Amino acid sequence: MKKNSETHLTRREALAALGAMALTAKLAGAADEAEVCTFKGIALQLYTLREPAKDDLAGTLKKVREMGWEYVQWSGMPNLEAQQIRDALDAAGLTAVSAHIGVEGFETDFENQVAFWKTVGNADVAPGGMMGDCKDSLEAWKRGAARLDAVGAKLREVGMRLSYHNHDWELKTFEGDERSKLDILMAETTPGNLCAELDLAWVKAGGADPAETMLKFKGRCPMIHAKDLTEGKSLLTRRVRFTPLGQGILDWPTIFEAGRQAGVEWYIYEQDNADEKDIFQCAKESYDFLKKSLMG
Repeated sequence: MKKNSETHLTRREALAALGAMALTAKLAGAADEAEVCTFKGIALQLYTLREPAKDDLAGTLKKVREMGWEYVQWSGMPNLEAQQIRDALDAAGLTAVSAHIGVEGFETDFENQVAFWKTVGNADVAPGGMMGDCKDSLEAWKRGAARLDAVGAKLREVGMRLSYHNHDWELKTFEGDERSKLDILMAETTPGNLCAELDLAWVKAGGADPAETMLKFKGRCPMIHAKDLTEGKSLLTRRVRFTPLGQGILDWPTIFEAGRQAGVEWYIYEQDNADEKDIFQCAKESYDFLKKSLMG
C-alpha cells in the first residue's frame, strides 16, 4: 500500500492558516445569528480632496459628483457657514451624511453646533481623535471617554449620532492595562452614545485585523472609513503608504462580509495622500471599486 505524501508547513504558514481558520469560524458563527446588515451606501470623505478644494471648492465638488459620488463626509474643507456648506453641496448635487468635527464645540455651545450640522444636513458627527488633554494616561483617557459619552447622550436626544475615528496609535496600550486604547474607549462608553468610525487602514497599520475589529464592535460601527494601504512607507510622509481601494493589502471580501454582519451602514472612502497617482484618479478608481463590490 502506498503512503500518502506528507505536507510540511513552516511555523509562519501554520500560524497564518490557523488565523484564517479562526476568522472563517468567527464569520460563520456570526452568520448563524440574526441578520444585522443595514447597508445604506458609499460616500467620499472630502478630506481626501482638501488640497484642490482650497483653490476651487465648487470645481472640486463638481468633479466629485461627475465621478459618480452622491454622498460625502464634510472634512478638511474651507471654513464656511452652515448655509454656505449646504448651498455648495446642493449646487454640486451632493449630500453630506457625516462630518468630522471636534467634540469641544458641543460641550461649550451645544445648541448652535446642533443647528449648524442640521442645516448642513448630516446627523452623524465624529471627532478625528481623542481630545488633546485626554491622551497622556489611562486616567486621562477614561476622562475623555466620559466626556464623549456625555456628548453622545445629548446628541441622541436630538436625533444625532457620535462616533470616534481611530488612527493606529489607539491600537496601543497604556501601562497596567492589556486592552488597546480603542477597546478601553468602547468599554467605558455606552453603545448608544458612542460608535466607532473605524478607519480600516489604520486598524491594519496598528496591528489588528480589520474584519475581526468590525465584528468585535458589531452594532457600533455604522460608519466605516474604507481606506487601503500597501507594503512599505510613503515617499511623502515616511509613514504608511495609502492606495486606491482594492489595490493594497486589505482583504476586502472578508471585510465586506464582516461589515454585513456587523451592521455597517456606510463605507466612506478616504485616502490621506497619493504618492504616484492624481488624487482625483484615486477617488474615481475607489468609487468604481466600491460600486462594483457593494452595489453590483
